[in-house]
Amino acid sequence: MALRVGIVGAGSIGCYVGAALVMGGADVSFLGRERIAETVAEHGLRISDFRGLGHHIPAARLCFYTDIAAMGDRDCVIVTVKSGDTAAIAADLAKVLASKATVISLQNGVGNAAVLQQAMPRNTVLPGMIAFNVVQGEKGCFHAGTDGEVIIQDAPVVRELAGFFKASGTPFETHDDMLSVLWSKLLLNLNNPINALSGIGLKDQLSQRAYRRCLAASQREALAAISAAKIPVQKLTAVPAQWLPAVLSLPDLIFKRLAQPMLAIDPLARSSMWEDLERGRKTEVEWLNGEVIRLAAEHGIPVPVNERIRHLIQLAEQGGRRDYRAAELLAAIRT
Repeated sequence: MALRVGIVGAGSIGCYVGAALVMGGADVSFLGRERIAETVAEHGLRISDFRGLGHHIPAARLCFYTDIAAMGDRDCVIVTVKSGDTAAIAADLAKVLASKATVISLQNGVGNAAVLQQAMPRNTVLPGMIAFNVVQGEKGCFHAGTDGEVIIQDAPVVRELAGFFKASGTPFETHDDMLSVLWSKLLLNLNNPINALSGIGLKDQLSQRAYRRCLAASQREALAAISAAKIPVQKLTAVPAQWLPAVLSLPDLIFKRLAQPMLAIDPLARSSMWEDLERGRKTEVEWLNGEVIRLAAEHGIPVPVNERIRHLIQLAEQGGRRDYRAAELLAAIRT
């Protein structure tokens, strides 16, 4: 019998991951908002990536629910809700999930697995992360516009999942030190607010030095806090994590020559935080820059750039600017 997988929070990431698993033959049930349920019922799911993947799953082959009770028979549940919704969804899952079911967090931030575990002490909860960006299009289309992989803490059920991901060509691996992986991913995700405040595509934004210098300044502070906490960092891109601020700060011509893999991005790709602001939703800035601020405070390290970026995103959530030009944003975070 195929592994029974539940996707809890079937938005951009959840629909893409779930559809990739369906391609590989997994028995997948999706749990999401009524709006997406209606779209999927009409159009099915179509996933694509910048490498050329294009696959459509008709609605008749999909099981999409809006009631969490549908997760009760799942062997494995992958949680992809926004970090701010983790505690609430964990409490709901605890009421319906069998104790033998494994729960996997594929969310931004570093502490969601602990929140899930606290609510479900009888279940095995595994941290994970997804390094590529997914943008939701129209008519059930979900597009992965950047390179990257899915990484989950090693366990038997995770090794079984790896086989299902092969059909879609989704890069996948397991890891034993997920705290290190999650903080290393958070370093990359510090670009999410920069992109959201720029209002332009990721490739265009990362091609401009002043925007990259904003990210580099944020990452330098984060690396200082991570180092003080004695958390090792992993190489998740072609550039080692410790070198990222220096490489990002290079002039455009040199950067484009030395860091070409970092610009292997679909021109349509945007950050999830840009999408949240576009749809009028609260962002995950507290689980990105906010995590840096909290870790730094524990070790007495000042992080004014991350504090400033968090403030600008909070203003954007209230209707403030999100169309900063590169030089303007660099000046704003230095204020």
